[in-house]
Amino acid sequence: MAAVRKKATAKKTTAKTAKKSTRKYGPKASESVETEMRELKAGKLRSGSGKKVTDPKQAIAIGLSEARRSGAKVPPAPKRKKK
Repeated sequence: MAAVRKKATAKKTTAKTAKKSTRKYGPKASESVETEMRELKAGKLRSGSGKKVTDPKQAIAIGLSEARRSGAKVPPAPKRKKK
């Protein structure tokens, strides 16, 4: 007996799903993070306390924070848990 093959069905994209933006961050936020990463790599990025930033994750956080303050499309910062 021959194995039965199933036909692959192509998924149709509707106009509603095609228009919806799936970007979590806006282009202005990306620019802000890029700027901070360049400063980090140049060794000129400083935190609020004035210490040099060496962690890329911290540079991203600084860039997103500045983007939020300027009104760019960025999700709200995660809430901190109280100890």
